[in-house]
Amino acid sequence: MLFQYFLIGVLFLAATIYVGRIFWGAFFSPSTTGCAKGCGGACGTIDVDRLQRTIEAAQKTSPASSK
Repeated sequence: MLFQYFLIGVLFLAATIYVGRIFWGAFFSPSTTGCAKGCGGACGTIDVDRLQRTIEAAQKTSPASSK
């Protein structure tokens, strides 16, 4: 019975450390950029100027946008 309590305690501690590391990496890690997924994709580097040019170009070519 004592072994079962010990095993449950170890599993709980491991799960707490795992979730804590994910939380720490998502909010407090200065070296990571982008979102919390950690894939290093472009979700953190949005080019606002390019996005604005794309929107303006789409509005110029769309006949329904001129009201």
